[in-house]
Amino acid sequence: MSSKAVRGLIENELRAAIRTGKVIIGSNKTIKYLKLGKAKLVVIASNTPPHIKKDIKYYAKLSNIPVYEYEGTNMELGAICGKPFSVAALAIIDPGESNILSVIEELKE
Repeated sequence: MSSKAVRGLIENELRAAIRTGKVIIGSNKTIKYLKLGKAKLVVIASNTPPHIKKDIKYYAKLSNIPVYEYEGTNMELGAICGKPFSVAALAIIDPGESNILSVIEELKE
């Protein structure tokens, strides 16, 4: 599958998760949910500041939660979320009707 097709699939699944499930938007809240071990998946933008990326990856590793680095910028991630601002990170608490967790799992293999 091409990287464009993968990106499109991820974007569609993210929209479905936001529409039907529970998604926490923002790096501070994402880190909070990682510390609590309540996130099922974390998505970070490619241009997330290094210190935030480091914190997210650290807490995700402690809680054994997968982190997916989205190829687009934080502005593009914000647009996918339907927000008029940039989104550096988001945590999926409940995927709802989306298959985002299995899609990310397949990409890692």
